[in-house]
Amino acid sequence: MIAVVFNPSARGDRARASRDRLRLLAKGAVLLATRGPGDAVTLARQAAEAGADLVVAAGGDGTVNEVVNGLCLVEAARRPAMAVFPMGTVNVFARELGMSREPAMAWAEVMSGRWQAVDVGVAAHAGGARRFVQLAGAGMDAEAIRRVRWRLKQWAGPLAYVWAGFGVMTRALPEIQVRSGGQTASGPLALVGNGRLYGGGFRVFPGAVLDDGLLDVSVLRRAHPFALARAAVAAWHGRANGLPGVAHFQGRVVEMRSVHDGARFQVEGDDVGALPVDVRVEACALRVVVGRACPDRGLGQRRD
Repeated sequence: MIAVVFNPSARGDRARASRDRLRLLAKGAVLLATRGPGDAVTLARQAAEAGADLVVAAGGDGTVNEVVNGLCLVEAARRPAMAVFPMGTVNVFARELGMSREPAMAWAEVMSGRWQAVDVGVAAHAGGARRFVQLAGAGMDAEAIRRVRWRLKQWAGPLAYVWAGFGVMTRALPEIQVRSGGQTASGPLALVGNGRLYGGGFRVFPGAVLDDGLLDVSVLRRAHPFALARAAVAAWHGRANGLPGVAHFQGRVVEMRSVHDGARFQVEGDDVGALPVDVRVEACALRVVVGRACPDRGLGQRRD
């Protein structure tokens, strides 16, 4: 059985067109429509417990994250594979997996049965735990996400986050202290990645591998327009590692703290809660369908 979890009220012309195509392409699949935040978690878990072989997250990164969290509530032996049918504005994880943005080709890739096992990050905080497959962040990053407006995101895509980041710098920013694998760094922006990409095509972690059992950490030590612009340009060209003023390291557990109350953190572009947060990795916890353009580096077992 193939179950498709999708948001029937997703906004934007592209989302509406993709949704219409999905209904035509996914004949024979069970379509599960969400009604509000958190529904995709429940629907994905129920589909897995009902014996689905594949659960498709049809939507943006928020839908993907909810489906991941729902599937990870099911014991590993009964956990089905997951696929992504991109319908969002940025679709970071779909890009990471090399999925096509053209609906018919994307659905063909979903049905290809070509998958890899990927690590899953678990962000534990006072309010509970939230899993992710792409990225989490704290400080300026989380505050910028709170400020991004939907219309700007629809028009500018990933550049909307850069613009919001510049806006955040007009206020005092908390210092985020990060510790992992015996290394420490502090600054106003801390990112924890499982994949290479952030906000679309920005390769903040160019050397990251989805199935290496490690989380990649990047900390921007100073917040001023030149530092942010330089980091953004370097990340766009895949040259973020080794950039002056940016600390990079890896670990299986990442601790993020702040000396200021109220510092926030985000998971997959969703404001989740306040620091402190401890992030750990669950190695190869989920099987995910990959697209034709998926980089060969880091691929685990595939089923063709």
